[in-house]
Amino acid sequence: MEERASSPKPVYSLPDLVKYYLKLGTWGFGGPVALVGYMHRDLVENKGWLTEEEYKEGLALAQLAPGPLAAQLGIYIGFVHYGLIGATLTGLAFVIPSFIMVVLLGMAYQLYGGLPGMQAVFYGVGAAVIGIIAMSSYKLTVKSISKFELSAIRSKWLLWLFYIAAIVITVITEREEVFLFSACGILYMLIKAPPQWLKKLVVAPAGILLSAGFWHYDGKTLQEIAWFFLKAGAFVFGSGLAIVPFLHGGVVKEFGWLNEHQFVDAVAVAMITPGPVVITVGFIGYLVAGFSGACVAALATFLPCYLFTVALAPSFKKVAKNSSIKAFVEGITAAVVGALVGSVIVIGFRSIIDIPSSLIAVASVLALLFIKKIQEPYLIGLAAIIGLLIKAI
Repeated sequence: MEERASSPKPVYSLPDLVKYYLKLGTWGFGGPVALVGYMHRDLVENKGWLTEEEYKEGLALAQLAPGPLAAQLGIYIGFVHYGLIGATLTGLAFVIPSFIMVVLLGMAYQLYGGLPGMQAVFYGVGAAVIGIIAMSSYKLTVKSISKFELSAIRSKWLLWLFYIAAIVITVITEREEVFLFSACGILYMLIKAPPQWLKKLVVAPAGILLSAGFWHYDGKTLQEIAWFFLKAGAFVFGSGLAIVPFLHGGVVKEFGWLNEHQFVDAVAVAMITPGPVVITVGFIGYLVAGFSGACVAALATFLPCYLFTVALAPSFKKVAKNSSIKAFVEGITAAVVGALVGSVIVIGFRSIIDIPSSLIAVASVLALLFIKKIQEPYLIGLAAIIGLLIKAI
């Protein structure tokens, strides 16, 4: 805190920063990587509100701590010059616009989801979403583990082992295990960078090792929603799409709140709205328990990343250099990305139901590969039109 207090006076006011994040949350399409890029362009390059060093520290913290990447970076940037109040207001300003949008979409979905027109739209959209998630899985694999080159795979063989194990377990069990993620993180840390306290512990005695439905909700269901989404926010690292396998395992398999098609539609809703992709939890919460469910799901998901960010921010420079923490995050990330790939396989088998939907999914992957400037919302809009045309024939 003292370091922040002695830093130069910011050239912007807190209302200026809040206004910026309201705009970014309202118009910021493209997912976490695009949102992080917008922040650098606007706040570092154009406005000069942050130094390059402050931005990089925030990005590093967002990558190390669990939760949605873009939201964490926004919370950290709010914290840099305006402390806890800045972190809170920027976080809320960033999330609230897209939260309102997904609640409105949830109301429309419950009212009109059974109509042929809506079903035709989501027929095309669902197939495109599978393709988009598959492409994101590939990018996350290359970024988080290594390139698909023999030398790189050899040097990161343990992370690849975690990755493959997570794929296999996810496909077989059709659910994602938090304990698997944690075990991979701990094992990789112990092998690659065991903490100093553990080295001392080794010589210690062995004995110390231990409808529109806006207001409709059920109290027990709200408790289940709160606990489940709190775990989702606390155990998922990196891209917003990394939360998909965890959500699928609980929302579809464990609790049966949504079926497979509704879940794919929920992911699609997150992609056609601006702001963090993780805001899909608000849509899911609304379908399960109305407005109360949406609020509880969103609050529970974003609370861990908020707490981690404001707790670590003051002393982050020391934490960032800790090799044990870095190794722990690398191990967890490998398993999470593997689970995402496994989840794509599971959802794909249920959502890709015929040749046209297969072609839409493949075309989405090819578009993302070869049309560099295309953004997911445009791709999903095109898929919706194609779905309408196919069902009209």
